[in-house]
Amino acid sequence: METKVIHSLQLSSKAFSTGEFIPAKYTCDGDDINPPLEIGAFPEGTQSMVLVINDPDAPNGDWTHWLVWDLPLIHTIEENSVPGIVGLNDFGNCNYGGPCPTISTHRYFFRVYAIDVKVGLPEGSTKENVFLQMENHIIGTGELMGLYSH
Repeated sequence: METKVIHSLQLSSKAFSTGEFIPAKYTCDGDDINPPLEIGAFPEGTQSMVLVINDPDAPNGDWTHWLVWDLPLIHTIEENSVPGIVGLNDFGNCNYGGPCPTISTHRYFFRVYAIDVKVGLPEGSTKENVFLQMENHIIGTGELMGLYSH
């Protein structure tokens, strides 16, 4: 049986570093637009990427703020952009919903996945459906964690 190696992807932002506070511009207190992201080298065999932003500190559990798939192999995601097909977030919308914690400081995880297929789902699909399509196709992953409080 062949074991798939999962490579580490570099994921960063010009707006904040891992463990730093996300500027208000990218939250519900500001313009509520996605921050710029930089992605390093892709593993060989990468066909597309998936980007998920979630808040594990939300009162109702893990909250999805942005879900995008079938991103082309680009190294820069510009701020206020739509780099691929957008899925349903936990606000009930198909767009970026910035950090907007009810109380205290929350952690926001920006995760990128390199996969060896295209997801191929229509806009508005759920995170569960996207992750089912990705199953056994992830060949790389990277993470950037930012903080935010009102």
